[in-house]
Amino acid sequence: MGRKVTVAACALNQWALDFQGNLQRILKSIEIAKRKGARYRLGPELEICGYGCWDHYYESDTLLHSLQVLAALLESPVTQDIICDVGMPVLHRNVRYNCRVIFLNRRILLIRPKMALANEGNYRELRWFTPWSRSRQTEEYFLPRMIQDVTKQETVPFGDAVLATRDTCIGSEICEELWTPHSPHVDMGLDGVEIFTNASGSHHVLRKAHTRVDLVTMATTKNGGIYLLANQKGCDGDRLYYDGCALIAMNGHIFAQGSQFSLDDVEVLTATLDLEDVRSYRAEISSRNLAASRVNPYPRVKVDFALSCREDLLEPPSEPVEWMYHSPAEEISLGPACWLWDFLRRSRQAGFFLPLSGGVDSAATACLVYSMCRQVCEAVRNGNQEVLADVRAIVDQLSYTPQDPRDLCGRLLTTCYMASENSSQETCDRAKELARQIGSHHIGLNIDPAVTAVVGIFSLVTGKRPLFAAHGGSSRENLALQNVQARLRMVLAYLFAQLSLWARGARGGLLVLGSANVDESLLGYLTKYDCSSADINPIGGISKTDLKAFVHFCMEHFQLPALQRILAAPATAELEPLTDGQVSQTDEEDMGMTYAELSVYGRLRKIAKAGPYSMFCKLVNMWKDVCSPRQVADKVRQFFSKYAMNRHKMTTLTPAYHAESYSPDDNRFDLRPFLYNSSWPWQFRCIEDQVRQLESRGRQDLDGVD
Repeated sequence: MGRKVTVAACALNQWALDFQGNLQRILKSIEIAKRKGARYRLGPELEICGYGCWDHYYESDTLLHSLQVLAALLESPVTQDIICDVGMPVLHRNVRYNCRVIFLNRRILLIRPKMALANEGNYRELRWFTPWSRSRQTEEYFLPRMIQDVTKQETVPFGDAVLATRDTCIGSEICEELWTPHSPHVDMGLDGVEIFTNASGSHHVLRKAHTRVDLVTMATTKNGGIYLLANQKGCDGDRLYYDGCALIAMNGHIFAQGSQFSLDDVEVLTATLDLEDVRSYRAEISSRNLAASRVNPYPRVKVDFALSCREDLLEPPSEPVEWMYHSPAEEISLGPACWLWDFLRRSRQAGFFLPLSGGVDSAATACLVYSMCRQVCEAVRNGNQEVLADVRAIVDQLSYTPQDPRDLCGRLLTTCYMASENSSQETCDRAKELARQIGSHHIGLNIDPAVTAVVGIFSLVTGKRPLFAAHGGSSRENLALQNVQARLRMVLAYLFAQLSLWARGARGGLLVLGSANVDESLLGYLTKYDCSSADINPIGGISKTDLKAFVHFCMEHFQLPALQRILAAPATAELEPLTDGQVSQTDEEDMGMTYAELSVYGRLRKIAKAGPYSMFCKLVNMWKDVCSPRQVADKVRQFFSKYAMNRHKMTTLTPAYHAESYSPDDNRFDLRPFLYNSSWPWQFRCIEDQVRQLESRGRQDLDGVD
């Protein structure tokens, strides 16, 4: 008697609106699942159209093309004799739903709409979809004619139901539903569902991989059962990187782990598990069984199909595995590098152009491109034909096979040190040495003629010549002269990105990479339309602290000794005159605060949702051993004043890889005004009142601050 089931969960690198490519990847995953003996295949959320369609969900074209892909899947011989669970938007009675469409042998079994929509952080699902709110209820869905022609069905069940096969019971929950306080798997499990499926569109955030794993293992520890999680992977057209991590679990243990970062467009996990293990596990949890006897039943869709075979006694079951996590530095080395690869191949550009200053941030960006080249070479060594075809198209050489990351880096990355009279020989040497070690095509140039020409135009028109503060100029003159240098570097970066390959007799243009970190963006410590303005920024969602740890990781793991000098040097913009040939300006002095402090402000502002007064109240306790209340108040006022004055810069921030939950990205993630009253009169007065109270009491014990 059969009781072992083989199930498959997929991670697919889908691309928003790439219906042709998405169809091919879905078919390939089904083919692999069948080859591995699976009888149920689960794909990512909204995999037919790609998760990140955003306002394209409003368009009837998106619905039409999704239906066309569904018809192609139903008709394909590849999808025969396996239950296929695919994701797509569905219009039911003129309302859009985010759905799973589950079918077998050219017949749709169930359309299951999502019941809890993700609507925080980067997610806006309530903008495009409506949640299905009728728990344990279904309606008839009238199929469009193009689907009727294939399935010979007029209507199918639409709603909150489960599948009852000959040998087991299967229930769906979709992404966010796993995160809700009372997830569907709880009641489904109590009602006898033995296999739970979760199709996700979940993106990477540093240090968050364990969250999904913990939720799944806890769900099956408390209730027993088999749990499949599928997820999208890769960059599907914007700032997010979907980080795979497909998994299969049973009774609190992981039995299959998918990669979090990889260049494989299609990854299929399978596990062979014994249904009797679920039943025996549940048998002895008396509290669960008491709750199960009272649960409201789910509508069941009967399926004349078995996931197990009759003769499976000798079929070896899968063994539990220990989940392997990446360190944060490893996550940075892999996630943004994979995102860069997707962006490069899908934009059909010929490589990257990076202004390399000799500092930590641009060095980190260079290391990410080098890490990308390492991953590409490894994928080609492992026989990935899609990656090989993409590389050959990018470098415009059909016979090229990348083997050495340095050689590939020389073809894909052009670095440029843009010196001025304020640049030190030290930073020039550091940039040149790093470029040599990673193999990039390196250019050195001097921007002084352009700066002189631009300032000369101003002097010609106004009769005034601005001076640096070091030469007797005012702070306004000093800042304007710094900004001219910074902005001219951006102009030159785009000129060289467009024409440097032309000058070398090669085809194509280069994507300009930016290197502003998340902390500088938060404070606005950057010049609007300088080298922070680029096509994309792989480090824009990463803190200075994490970047330093990543650069240290690269120094050790990629054998790049040049990074040692870069890490040891103080961070500087080098926009003011040198003193005796040495740097006279450092970032932390300019900002008036340390990068470590900035990270704290960023987390409190965004994650703890603290305004000026709440931030003061929290920090006066956090920093009571190192700062007086007056010093804390001064620091908070300084941060919020600078933040408010510079918030307008976030509106033009280069699209950056999203990695940090306190990102100030104005476009999608951190929605705030960009014109503030930067003196914060009411808020700062509240802080001042608290400081005076504390000072007048002369209390050292600050535990009572509310």
